Amino acid sequence: MNPYRVYGKGRIDHRAPVSFTFDGKTYEGRRGDTVASALLANGVHLMGRSFKYHRPRGPVSAGSEEPNALIGTKRGTGRYEPNTRATVQEIYPGLKTNSQNTYPSLKFDLGAVNDAAYMLFSAGFYYKTFMWPKSFWDKVYEPFIREAAGLGRSPTERDPDHYASRYHHTDVLVVGTGPAGIAAALSAARTGLRVTLVDENAEAGGTLLSEPQAVIDGAPAWDWLEAQLAELKALGVRVMTRTTAIGYYHQNMVALCEKLTDHLDAPDPDMPRERMWRVRAGQVILAQGALEKPLVFDGNDRPGVMLAGAAQTYLHRYGVLVGKRAVVATSHDSAWYASFDLHDEGCEIAAIVDTRADLRADLVEAAAARGIEMHLNHSVSGTDGRLRVKSIRINRMRDGKAAFGRRIFCDCVLMSGGWTPSLHLFSHTMGKLAWNDDLTAFLPDVKTEACQIAGAGRGLWGIEAALNDGFAMGAAAAEALGKSGATPTLGVTHDRTGTGVTQIELPTDRSPSSARAFVDYQNDVTAKDLRLAVREGMRSIEHVKRYTTNGMATDQGKMSNINGLNIAADALGKPQPQVGLTTFRPPYTPTTFGAFAGYHKGGHFEVTRKTPIDGWAEKNGAVYEPVSLWRRAWYFPQNGEDMDQAVARECRATRESLGIFDASTLGKIEVVGPDAVEFMNRMYTNPWTKLAPGRARYGLLLGDDGFIRDDGVIGRMSQDRFHVTTTTGGAARVLNMMEDYLQTEWGDLQVWLTSTTEQWATIALNGPNARKLLEPLTEGLDLSDEAFPHMSVAECTIAGLPARLFRISFTGELGFEVNVPARHGRALWETLMDAGAQYDICPYGTETMHVLRAEKGYIIVGQDTDGTVTPYDAGIGWAVGKAKPDFVGKRGLARPDLVAPGRKQLVGLLTEDHSKLEEGAQIVRDPKEAVPMTMVGHVTSSYDSVAMGRPIALALLAGGHDLMGEIVHIPMPDRIIAAKVTGTVFYDPDNTRLKL
Repeated sequence: MNPYRVYGKGRIDHRAPVSFTFDGKTYEGRRGDTVASALLANGVHLMGRSFKYHRPRGPVSAGSEEPNALIGTKRGTGRYEPNTRATVQEIYPGLKTNSQNTYPSLKFDLGAVNDAAYMLFSAGFYYKTFMWPKSFWDKVYEPFIREAAGLGRSPTERDPDHYASRYHHTDVLVVGTGPAGIAAALSAARTGLRVTLVDENAEAGGTLLSEPQAVIDGAPAWDWLEAQLAELKALGVRVMTRTTAIGYYHQNMVALCEKLTDHLDAPDPDMPRERMWRVRAGQVILAQGALEKPLVFDGNDRPGVMLAGAAQTYLHRYGVLVGKRAVVATSHDSAWYASFDLHDEGCEIAAIVDTRADLRADLVEAAAARGIEMHLNHSVSGTDGRLRVKSIRINRMRDGKAAFGRRIFCDCVLMSGGWTPSLHLFSHTMGKLAWNDDLTAFLPDVKTEACQIAGAGRGLWGIEAALNDGFAMGAAAAEALGKSGATPTLGVTHDRTGTGVTQIELPTDRSPSSARAFVDYQNDVTAKDLRLAVREGMRSIEHVKRYTTNGMATDQGKMSNINGLNIAADALGKPQPQVGLTTFRPPYTPTTFGAFAGYHKGGHFEVTRKTPIDGWAEKNGAVYEPVSLWRRAWYFPQNGEDMDQAVARECRATRESLGIFDASTLGKIEVVGPDAVEFMNRMYTNPWTKLAPGRARYGLLLGDDGFIRDDGVIGRMSQDRFHVTTTTGGAARVLNMMEDYLQTEWGDLQVWLTSTTEQWATIALNGPNARKLLEPLTEGLDLSDEAFPHMSVAECTIAGLPARLFRISFTGELGFEVNVPARHGRALWETLMDAGAQYDICPYGTETMHVLRAEKGYIIVGQDTDGTVTPYDAGIGWAVGKAKPDFVGKRGLARPDLVAPGRKQLVGLLTEDHSKLEEGAQIVRDPKEAVPMTMVGHVTSSYDSVAMGRPIALALLAGGHDLMGEIVHIPMPDRIIAAKVTGTVFYDPDNTRLKL
């Protein structure tokens, strides 16, 4: 039996008992309970300890804004999660939970010694305390801070759960399923729009679930809600509960985190625990409601002190009385209604204490009819009780000050300082807020996204006002999307509207210096901490926040920000809008790393990109290597060959007859527009104006600093269109760089950039027989050297497929690169393999490609360059247009350091003993120099060359271009290797084989 349970009350299943544990003790709740509601039903208020002082704490709210009742949950091996809010975690059989930040136990916590010494831990104490002596930082201060930091403990076991992610497109996204959200969804859906309705709670309804007394359009609130949810389902509205809108981003993209299994007894192991949704909506309607504000008074943090609205929620949703004898402390009408509801269900209301002198007559009459003692124009100046509140001290106020009062015994205190709109998602959009003096709150003002705000989220109180505003905002969203419909107006009886006043902090009969009135419960920030921050020079609300840590807890200031602002503004002597709010940032509530990671775990941690030809390579025994995010065929071993043997065979076959290579991973960017040639002139070092359509050119891209960023062959398809290729790993970087310049520097240019990397499958054919293979398969194009010379490009048909054909070579042999739509890539590959059998066609991988290009001295950006290499260092100064007025990196190239003698320059190396060098090996000039030797360069590429009959290497060497023919030395662990400095071109220096 649950001693505080009101049987038959609430929306839980009273016939379904559920057992769970908290700190090793078994408790019984009911299906539909949260951990907090179930513990409260058992009379347990103590659920945690605060961060700094380790003060006893219980739940202060009933929702995701909870700052106190943070627990650890264990759902099985590897399924431990810290800092879960007990107010939102649903119970199920076998759930294990524990308190946090305690030692040795929750009831007896040695850390509470900090509470006794609280005068030592005033605001900013860490900035003052840990400065001296400096030598203490590493061995004393930092270890202590690391040990004390945090609340829950991080999991130590591998998470066995998996997480999902999806994209969703909808006409209207409604956030919040309270009366405003329900009405907005109905209004939009009735016009035929696709509507998605989301709520972070387990059940849709919002405030309607806590106010069953309301009668809407003649129907009890819960009956009306059931009927509207049925209509929404019939209209095709997607209703998503247990789904939190955690962030609102540019262009109406909203991130949702949906919890799928944390409430289930035995979830399907194949079912993801959580799913991240990335939603694009034509219109967003924010109907998030408002958050109740705590009152700020001495001892307002004891277990048993909670928000009046939370007590009302625990009663009506979970059938739980939070106490047997309550005192209600308030400055707002809403708490009076909560007291009436608790009284009517058997909770003795010892007193209602209101800071206001004049109230509505109907509230006073209703309290008097119930025999409730009322204390108007009174303040609360303190509470007593160690692990749970036992009494409260109240005081009559005279001239804004508290006089000596009386003590009232109680087992819970229900407080309300009024309500503040939930502005978090709206603020994510950088929308502007406006201060409302009447409500003493910020309200949404200037919008930056296509959104509407409905109900309490924009300062409207009461079910009727929220409902009708929701209908209006739903209609406004529909109208913005070109739809129109009726906007009904519903009447609500037994509605609970009200007003209140804002109390900065309640007057006390104690010395303000000793009163401990908490503002941020989790971080133990008091009102006097905020005032101290102002006295010590903090003028910006952002500085006050960081100096005191107010609003920096896991609730992101949901319960503390507005009270903190009011106190700081009072201390500064400025109105609130001049002080402003701190920045709200995503996520709205703490979100698991798993939800953000989604499928990116284990073998799926990074996306493995595969070309259309990858399946053929795998079937034919390819060995793979990762290149950027791509899986690329490294080499194709045959008959037990090792890598060296396979690569030697592939090199020989390509140079002697015909090799075929999958080059689909090359980055490809389509540059199109009337100013495309001007854009290319500005981006690349080479001139492009005179390049005729149908011709291609090597393109070199620099950074502002003059160093090489990327390179590739670029074909001009027409006057206003270029087919740009980049390195495999540089595709995204180059596109981002181009977009950056186009959008921020050259907004006047009419140019459009499109990534086409995965649009085209690219097959390279190299070797003396390359033309012989292609000619019979090519339609509409003469492939002779005269008609289609080296560095040409054309659109044609190959093997019946539309193609872009380049005559280029990265091997030094006669070469072609065939680009066809990706879906045809494997079919073309197989056709070429079949047709090339007569020439002993040989598929080769990336290692052979590296050997062949090194023999010709062709660089690979990122291997033969290291981010500090200029075109002149790399020996490709010919690619820099001397007469060009400007291009990216032109001024960088003229910097004194980049033209100074002694720079590292790319050279070739041939070892004297024909040994193969190790890539990365350091180079010295004098092998007899004492250790440490002066390193003058390093080996960038090194291979066994079949064509040369010996190993070859490329290296970056200080002053290398002036050292041709000289001997340098490469120290190795067992010996020192001598090597001659040569040019970078080892094979066919006259390029005769390109012109076959």
